[in-house]
Amino acid sequence: MASLKEIKIRIASVNSTLKITSAMRMISSAKLHRSQSAVKNLIPYKNALNDILIETLAGQEGIQSPYFEVREIKRVAIIAVSSNSSLCGAFNVNVEKMVKSVIEEYKNLGKDNIILFPIGKKISKALSRHYSIEKTDFKMVDKPNYTECAELASKLTELFRDNAIDRVEIVYNHFNTTANQVVTRERYLPMNSFNDVKSLPTDYILEPDRAGIIEELLDKVLTYKILAILMDSNASEHAARMVAMQLATENAKKLIQELTVQYNKSRQQAITNELLDIMGGMAH
Repeated sequence: MASLKEIKIRIASVNSTLKITSAMRMISSAKLHRSQSAVKNLIPYKNALNDILIETLAGQEGIQSPYFEVREIKRVAIIAVSSNSSLCGAFNVNVEKMVKSVIEEYKNLGKDNIILFPIGKKISKALSRHYSIEKTDFKMVDKPNYTECAELASKLTELFRDNAIDRVEIVYNHFNTTANQVVTRERYLPMNSFNDVKSLPTDYILEPDRAGIIEELLDKVLTYKILAILMDSNASEHAARMVAMQLATENAKKLIQELTVQYNKSRQQAITNELLDIMGGMAH
């Protein structure tokens, strides 16, 4: 049985851990609230941009854009979004499993024809052990912003237009509820065709020309898709970390209770032994 001193040291150690996990839970809760607000503010703009694109495309026969071109897949790019830090449960492990599943699906292409774009230190570290990866800016994970997303979107669309890649997929954690983050796989390129748009054409006067405006709108839609996904993943990360820290806090409290009971029993046993020694000495 552990001594009283050892038990007291363990209780103090667990108490210190309890304070840390409790603080991290509150920090993650605050960050989650800010992330959800950012996503909520982005959605109206993103939806409005899609509406403008649909109105511009309405009534146009056979819209031509390289972004809609579906071709035989010879080279594929996979964007994987994780966190930069740990202590968020299975958040990063789930993304890694999904990415490896997608890689397995395309294994017939050969390793050289599967291009990986890891966004996040954790997934980058996990994938770099077995695969060659492209360099990306990890700051996008913690603070998603339009400029960096536009740079990544531009790089991907350029590769797609030049036939350097034939398909782009994104793997990330989608925020469903605070307690449930769903690892998600989405196709980024080629885009779904808008030829089936049923909206009635409006007689707009477009300058400089409709084709140029459509192309610019498509670039913005693709950029905002990456931005929305990064914001979604960011909210999921904070939710996962908050839940993980809540569980850790509860486990720490339970362990402290168990150690306290053990301490009290050991202390009571020590007192009883001392009394028995005293009474035995008096009897002699």
